[in-house]
Amino acid sequence: MSKIINGKILAEKIKDKITREIHALNGPRPNLAIILVGERPDSELYVSLKEKEAKKVGIDTHLYKCSKNTSESELLDVIKCLNDDETIDAILVQLPLPAGLDTETIMLALDPAKDVDGFQPDNLVKLLSGCDFSGLIPPVFAVVLEMLKSIDYKIKNKQICIISNSDIFGKSLAHVLSCGGAKTETIKADDKNLAERARQADILITAVGQPKFIKKDMIKSGAVLIDVGIARQAGKVVGDVNFEDVKDKAGYISPVPGGVGPMTIAMTFKNTLEIYKRRYKL
Repeated sequence: MSKIINGKILAEKIKDKITREIHALNGPRPNLAIILVGERPDSELYVSLKEKEAKKVGIDTHLYKCSKNTSESELLDVIKCLNDDETIDAILVQLPLPAGLDTETIMLALDPAKDVDGFQPDNLVKLLSGCDFSGLIPPVFAVVLEMLKSIDYKIKNKQICIISNSDIFGKSLAHVLSCGGAKTETIKADDKNLAERARQADILITAVGQPKFIKKDMIKSGAVLIDVGIARQAGKVVGDVNFEDVKDKAGYISPVPGGVGPMTIAMTFKNTLEIYKRRYKL
């Protein structure tokens, strides 16, 4: 039976540390602006969770809700206002954006110093330019590293396979893991050799959003499975990994829900605090 990487427990430890640190600052609280465009239920749920959890750790959130018909120029105006607003420390654009809005254009408009997700193009260039990672790394990448650290898993010389339909996500995460000495490869969900290539991996990271897509014939015995995917099936939130099918073959699994999700929120707060500390030279 696989061991569970419990993201809820790990996230609570991270948030406890953030809470103590913010309390010790004994000054203004960090301010995080969240931009939500459209009415996607999953995005609305995720944003409401971030707002609720932020209050607990001592971060003030400011939600900017825009309709799905918001034009690119209107959204760019909102971002410019937040870039210029001295009271806002960090900005998060909830992705994905509705069709008709160019994600790269929107992300490029963010002030790199306020970009909490680390996907602003200038920040990505910095991330990919070396291995020192003195800049902030995207929360979901930090989650992967933290999960592996929690099970004391050394990635040097290990084979890591990242299944993702986003080149930016897959290649950027592969770079971060390669810096730790891992042998990484990225593949798309429709790759005709997907199962064969996935079976070679000591660590399989999947971010596709296809319910129960990964089955036991696609994984190596004892593999670590980190499930970043999220989808709905029969009214329930499920991940890319078919948990019941793989549980007797995998070594470790991050569940959905209760795995990557809560930890990503915690790492978003960690980045918010870091941006705040840099801004005030703390």
